[in-house]
Amino acid sequence: MKMYSSGSLYTRLLGASGDLAPLAHLCLPLIGEGIVKLAGKEVQAKEALESLGWKPLQLKMKEGLALLNGTQFMSAYGAYCVFHAERLAFIADLVGAIALDAYGGLTDPFDPLVHAVRPHPGQIESARRLRELLLHSPLANESKEHIQDPYSFRCMPQVHGASIDAIEHVKMVVERELNSVSDNPLIFPEEDKVISAGNFHGQPLAINYDYLAIALSELANISERRTFQLIMGKNGLPVYLVKKPGLHSGFMIPQYTSAGIVSQNKQLCSPASVDSIVSSNGQEDHVSMGANAATKLYEVVENVYQVLAIELFTAAQALDFRRPKKSSPIIELFLEEYRKVVPFLHEDEQMHPHMVNTKDYLMKVDLPVV
Repeated sequence: MKMYSSGSLYTRLLGASGDLAPLAHLCLPLIGEGIVKLAGKEVQAKEALESLGWKPLQLKMKEGLALLNGTQFMSAYGAYCVFHAERLAFIADLVGAIALDAYGGLTDPFDPLVHAVRPHPGQIESARRLRELLLHSPLANESKEHIQDPYSFRCMPQVHGASIDAIEHVKMVVERELNSVSDNPLIFPEEDKVISAGNFHGQPLAINYDYLAIALSELANISERRTFQLIMGKNGLPVYLVKKPGLHSGFMIPQYTSAGIVSQNKQLCSPASVDSIVSSNGQEDHVSMGANAATKLYEVVENVYQVLAIELFTAAQALDFRRPKKSSPIIELFLEEYRKVVPFLHEDEQMHPHMVNTKDYLMKVDLPVV
């Protein structure tokens, strides 16, 4: 059986002198204190340990500090968010490719020659993925009357790529932190030194979490614009992606929802790392607010999944209006599985379940390899 501390997931701390309060909540059950969830029920930690035949830890010198006086709360959030950030960057390319084909867009902007003369690694990678995802798509290879798409389609490699580069940088920082010592004081037995220093300070994480939140929010920002383009009645698509617009509002409300989430992301991207407040009677006179940066970042990750889900929901509907024409084999296979979860909508119905189910689908589905 698993045992969970009941300390609030959203316990905030200043991000200096370690993640003291959240880690205290987490570690209390180790010494038989606090409340835990055992088999779905809240019980006293002491009772839970007894029922499992476990004994509370008897902490020795400095072990209490070692459990509390580090950046593990921030680091855990960062590891989770970086993992999903990489997934979201790929999903942005995948869903963007579906939306492009549904819109009737051009693939010329993804030509490798374009990106070789501006060789940002993320931009090159995004363009490569878009080419692979749209390879052998009859829709993509059709001749088009227009010569330029809106920026939300044409500039996907540039926008998505900038976020990819940011994700790679933050991943490096988080991996370094996970393999570092953020305790205090530090003991170096071979040198016979005990040094009281500041490795508990969360600034390296706080700044980068703010950076990653901005990078991820841009994936949502441009995604919402593609959703908007798809419901405008352009390139032969019906307004709001329903057969009888006017009588039915179709995909108008999902786009509203996406726009609202995007604006919330902008508010969440106000940087926590520029904030500081004096504590500990003036001893802790500069703090990182890294825990707030971490929990804000988590909210942005959840929001980006939902915005990309709304784009997929919308793009799949739009692409079905192009039938019997097809997209690429990769995209068609992906949409075949998606249609087992969310159907084509012939008339107005509750949209909320479909948006939630699409988000769950994106969070769990095995993504294609390109």
